[in-house]
Amino acid sequence: MDHLPALTFLAPLPLLVMALLAALRPGRRPGAVPLLAEGAALLAFVLALGGVAQLVTSGPQVTAYLQLDAVAATMATLVSFVGWIVTRYSRTYLDGEAREGAFHALLLATLAGVLVLVQSASTITLVGAFVVVGLGLRQLLLFYADRPEAQRAAAKFSLVWTAGDIALAIAAVLLWSAYGSTDLPTIMAATSFPVDAQGAGALIVLAAALKTAAFPLHGWLTEVMEAPTPVSALLHAGIINAGGFLLVRMADLVQLSPGAMAALVLLGGFTALYG
Repeated sequence: MDHLPALTFLAPLPLLVMALLAALRPGRRPGAVPLLAEGAALLAFVLALGGVAQLVTSGPQVTAYLQLDAVAATMATLVSFVGWIVTRYSRTYLDGEAREGAFHALLLATLAGVLVLVQSASTITLVGAFVVVGLGLRQLLLFYADRPEAQRAAAKFSLVWTAGDIALAIAAVLLWSAYGSTDLPTIMAATSFPVDAQGAGALIVLAAALKTAAFPLHGWLTEVMEAPTPVSALLHAGIINAGGFLLVRMADLVQLSPGAMAALVLLGGFTALYG
């Protein structure tokens, strides 16, 4: 008998639906939007927990674009829990802001993008989700768009994040050239390591370094305080770890490249000491 589709796959849907509804009421005190936004975030968390239960009872699930395994289930649960807390806090923090409804729309859409990212089963989904998350976070950083500091932080973030997207996209092309597939489980199960795959491994490490604000590309992270506090909370508690998730998801590939591993150790170690 076929398994039921993973509930975790559905977790982004209530966030997206509520994001669309919030976008229709972008102004101050948009009725029940803040409460419904929190409800959507809580529902996403419940669906993520349901996916964990399915993983335990029925085992992993893989589709063309999404997958449920131990990494995806753990990350989806963590992301949805943090997202629920941040959304709940935003109800009071943003109360009375001129663009209160727009904030909830952006926040929920960005959270949905992160949930898709951590469940990616193909390089197409992975790259696309990274791009969407970057676009959403840039708009959140520009919530107070008239502030020069916010504009500077958003510009620096966009430059670094987009460079990571480009590196990851090139890596995806190299992996397709090396293995003839965009399927992540298939690529990770490969036993050969052609030249194209070695280049992809190096680019994945570069993308991870860019997205985790590793030294010397950390400058933008110190300037995000111009955004509302929930944005800083979401960034530091979740999105800044996207590069780490990328390395975990692609670990089988990255570990086959001694040069990439050495660069990773040097970047991570120096960043920790510098911090």
